[in-house]
Amino acid sequence: MPVRSILLAALLFVAAPAAAQQQAIESQMTPDEFKAAGLDKLSADELSRLNAWLNRTIEDETAKATSDAKAKVVEEHRGFATFGSSEPIDSRISGEFRGFATGREFTLDNGHVWKQVDDSKLSGVRLDNPAVRLNSSVMGNAWYMKVEGYNTRAKVVRIK
Repeated sequence: MPVRSILLAALLFVAAPAAAQQQAIESQMTPDEFKAAGLDKLSADELSRLNAWLNRTIEDETAKATSDAKAKVVEEHRGFATFGSSEPIDSRISGEFRGFATGREFTLDNGHVWKQVDDSKLSGVRLDNPAVRLNSSVMGNAWYMKVEGYNTRAKVVRIK
């Protein structure tokens, strides 16, 4: 299991109970901090409302952070086997593109590295940083790369 997946699992394990636990601001501050902030002047009702607002904010931010972390892990692993979204990936090849040929590797601007695994050919092409689109197959078990302006597509696997 990749380190990032382990870290996400740990974050979810810690964040979920913390979000569920209601905290009163007066228990989070020292008496001197509480007084220095002027919170000792609040009525019991005002203090209760402040605590309710803070707890809602903490829960909302925890949920947002958890959702963002999950989305990041899914995006980082997208293209490996059948993990992640099967939505098309639009990017650019970093550097020069010299056509398709079995075994060629393509590094994209988004950091992905893909390797051609079929025998599709696109010869005599030299492009700098061309736009590409990767689509998953109907069954979702393969990816195909197509360079903007050309109809040839190559079967690729993500290697990094």
